[in-house]
Amino acid sequence: MKLYGTGYSPYVRKVLVALAEKEQSAEHIPLFFHDPDAAFQSASPLGKIPAMDDDGFLLADSSAILFYIEAKHPTPPLLPTEAKARGRAIWFDKFGDTEMFPVIIAPFANRVVKPKLLGQPGDEAAVTKALNEDLPKIYDYLEAQIDGPYLVGDAFSIADISVVTGFHNLHLADEKVDAARWPKLARYVATTLERPSFITALAARTNP
Repeated sequence: MKLYGTGYSPYVRKVLVALAEKEQSAEHIPLFFHDPDAAFQSASPLGKIPAMDDDGFLLADSSAILFYIEAKHPTPPLLPTEAKARGRAIWFDKFGDTEMFPVIIAPFANRVVKPKLLGQPGDEAAVTKALNEDLPKIYDYLEAQIDGPYLVGDAFSIADISVVTGFHNLHLADEKVDAARWPKLARYVATTLERPSFITALAARTNP
């Protein structure tokens, strides 16, 4: 399998963690979104990352790729089989992708991507808004949902991958969850990021 996408991306990291959990490997090609590489463009017609080529089977979107990997390599399972647990796991996958990402990525975009990668000034006002207004709402919700080492049931799942992956980008922007205000969330994030699969994914290449 070829996996396209920079290791900076939380979405690419989702797939890398899933592969590591299942002890599967991929040829990682760390391109940025909209890269003109012809093979990448074939795999991702919208230019988004991640995208994959698995022996000619092309697929884009982190969740679609993760579900594909889950079906092809079902052990260990990352998607619960019990109905309620599966529903919650899929919900948290969506929550991480669509509700958390636009907010948690703001500090990273304005403190890392713009000034260090693009040579553009960051918007610290956007960072302040994310940290003081938007992220606390997300943190309050997650703090109320955490009741143990995993978000869903008694096993690590797609829910944990999708929710925690963006916190690494927050750390790269020199921000962390306030453990005094959200103790369960801070502990949960720290413990999850210490999993061997996350450590492997965090070491992935960021630039071509």
